[in-house]
Amino acid sequence: MWLMLLLIALPLLEIALFVVVGGAIGLWATLAWVVLTVVLGLLILKRIARRGAISFERDVKSLSNPASPVAGRALTILAAGLLILPGFFTDAVGLLLLVPPINRLVVTFFAKRLAAHGTVHHASMTIDGNWTEVSPAQGGSRPPDGAERELPPGVTRH
Repeated sequence: MWLMLLLIALPLLEIALFVVVGGAIGLWATLAWVVLTVVLGLLILKRIARRGAISFERDVKSLSNPASPVAGRALTILAAGLLILPGFFTDAVGLLLLVPPINRLVVTFFAKRLAAHGTVHHASMTIDGNWTEVSPAQGGSRPPDGAERELPPGVTRH
């Protein structure tokens, strides 16, 4: 329900702000602002993409902590996406999320909410299996002796 209201209210708010702010600063300044924020958002995404490959392994290890650098980077990516969207409200929210103290405050807020509703687990699963290499001359995926065997439940033949 809240998402539906947001999807209706956000475009209406953006249109209203375009009319009000665009009327105050003029058409060319409004268009320049839209282009400037799109370029800024794309530059931020490019910087994160370039820097992200270096620290990805370290950040994945810290995923069990909701206040890890991954959360801050995710908010920065969200901010860049909001800057790319045309509109004064989304630009304002995107610019606010780029301010480091506000970014940390939002990450801390959501980390506390996650901790209050349960813990975040980073579990790993190991799947154990046996395999046998069968050459095409032996009948492809059939057992080497040619006899069909019934497979246990949950096992597939490839």
